[in-house]
This record gives sequence, C-alpha cells and structure tokens, in this order.
Amino acid sequence: MTLRRTLLFSLLGALALALMPAPHATSQPAHRPHRAPVPDHVPPAPTNETACNYQAPQDFLIRETFVVRWRMPAELQAAHRQAAARAIRYRTEHYGYFEGFGRRQWNAHTPSQNATRTRFMDLPIRVNEQLVPVLACVEEQLRSECASTGYQPHRLSGLRTRNTYHNGEVSNHVFGIAVDVDPTENTCCMCVAQWGDHPLCQREVESIYQRMAMPECWVHVFERFGFYWLGRDALQDTMHFEFLGDPDHILKSAGAPPQVAPAASPDDDTGTPAASGE
Repeated sequence: MTLRRTLLFSLLGALALALMPAPHATSQPAHRPHRAPVPDHVPPAPTNETACNYQAPQDFLIRETFVVRWRMPAELQAAHRQAAARAIRYRTEHYGYFEGFGRRQWNAHTPSQNATRTRFMDLPIRVNEQLVPVLACVEEQLRSECASTGYQPHRLSGLRTRNTYHNGEVSNHVFGIAVDVDPTENTCCMCVAQWGDHPLCQREVESIYQRMAMPECWVHVFERFGFYWLGRDALQDTMHFEFLGDPDHILKSAGAPPQVAPAASPDDDTGTPAASGE
C-alpha cells in the first residue's frame, strides 16, 4: 500500500512539472528605449491667411530652460530654480493660480475657472479660454496644409485638475494651455518605464517622427502659432503641444507679438523646487 501511494505521488509530481511553462517561455521586460533623433529641418511657412499671428514659443517658458536635474552643478540648479519660479509666475498671472505653485495674489482665479469647452478637429476639449482662437487658426491651417495626410485624431486631452509631473514640476495641462493628441498612438518614450514599452519606442528609428501616428506636418503647423512640441524635449513626448507664445497677441488685430514677452521677476521663491530625476 505504501509503495503504491509513493508511486502515485511520484506520477502526480512528474505530471505537474510537465505542465509548468518552460523558463524561456516567460515574457521578458522591454529594454529602456534610446532617444530618437529630432530633425532640425523646418519647411518654409506659407503665407498666413488665418486671423492669428505666427509667433515662436517664448524661450523662458520652454521646459529645458528651467528643469532641474540632480546631476547639475549646484550653481546651475540654483539658476534653473530661479528660471522655474519666473515661468510659474508668468503662467499663474496669465492662466490662473494652481494650488501649490506660485501665489494666490498673482491671480484671483484658478485655471479651471479660466477654462472653457471648445472643439478642435471635431473633438471636444477643455482649455484656457484664451486658446480658443489660436486652436481655431491651427485647425484652419491643418485642414488646408495637412489634408493630404488623411490624419484624423480620435482623442484629445486638455485641462487637468491634477498635476501629472513629479519632483516639483508643474504640467502645462493644469494651466489649460497643453493639448495631447491621441495619447495611445503618439508616444512619450522617455516619460515613464511602462510607456517606453510601447512597440514604437522599442524600434530603432532614424527620426522621432517615426515614433508617432501623427504626421510631421501637424508639428510644423502647431509650432508656427506659438506652440512648443514636447517631442523636442528630453521626454520626447510626441503627443504633447503647449502654448508658450504671447496670449495677448494671438490675434492679428491685437498686433504682432514682441520678440520677448515681459514677465515679472519673482520677488521670492514659489516654495516648490523644480526638479527632475532624469
């Protein structure tokens, strides 16, 4: 009886081992993607027939000019924190006070109170009300200049009430001045590890434009109207456009934007260090 029981347990054990998946069959984690080259070429801008000014993003609002990284020398970190404070004050004064960044006395309203619902490329989106005319101009130009690409977005993301950046940064989405186009199809390969697992991020490419579904043409149109494409940033966030132009000179009727828009220098720190672990 003991021998039979021993044989039975041995057979059951062998069967269980046979049914277990082989070690090589388990999925392996994807490797960290390499940054894709960002071409410098920008095609000549056509004659502007829209109601909005062509304008460049204001340099002091571009993330790379103020983001703090721990590998930076202390002096550079201090300079970037001061630049970040200036950018926060400018965005607060123009778009609203977001709790935890800046000061309430710089703007009596929140970004949510200054936001409105509109439509862009037949899709709903909520943004700062000042962006409504410039998005209309971008759409007009997209439909004229990029129609041959056949690209039609399926999802947009605008204003957010929660900050999605970490380490002391604040996203332009909370100010209502950022637009994400088809987040699942246009990659952000260097944002977080799981996004880097996207099949397009795992491919070696000759250009960052090969890591998104959106046509290159869209990037150039947005950029002519004061938007900054975060595909040029270290994050390589190809879905993301943020308006960094002068909101007081969006329309031609308001006059051409100055070369450098004025921004008050902060008289004190915002109380939140801008830092990134990248």
